Amino acid sequence: MRHLILGAAFALLLPLSAQAQDAAAGEKAFTACKACHAFGKNGVGPNLTGVVGRKAAAVEGYSYSAALKDSGITWDEANLKEWLIGPAANKVKGTKMVYPGLKDEKKTADVIAYLATMK
Repeated sequence: MRHLILGAAFALLLPLSAQAQDAAAGEKAFTACKACHAFGKNGVGPNLTGVVGRKAAAVEGYSYSAALKDSGITWDEANLKEWLIGPAANKVKGTKMVYPGLKDEKKTADVIAYLATMK
């Protein structure tokens, strides 16, 4: 019985530790994004603080493309994944973001996990 309880407790904690590892790996993978994006201020790209769950083109003081303003996107995990894989090619035709995309699915998931921690 004790082993069953310990096993169940471990199984519940496992996703939390995996999530922390993903965010840490995502922070490293996000290094390439820092050329245009920051947290807390706009740069070449918009401020990404609180991006997960936010409507697209919603940061004050940033000049978005008409395509992104009209997209109606909310940045949930699925939309961020598609966006990071190919912003202009896959998600929003006519966006100003010229990034070719992050093709590694693990790194994409890690970056999204990291972005979720930046509230």
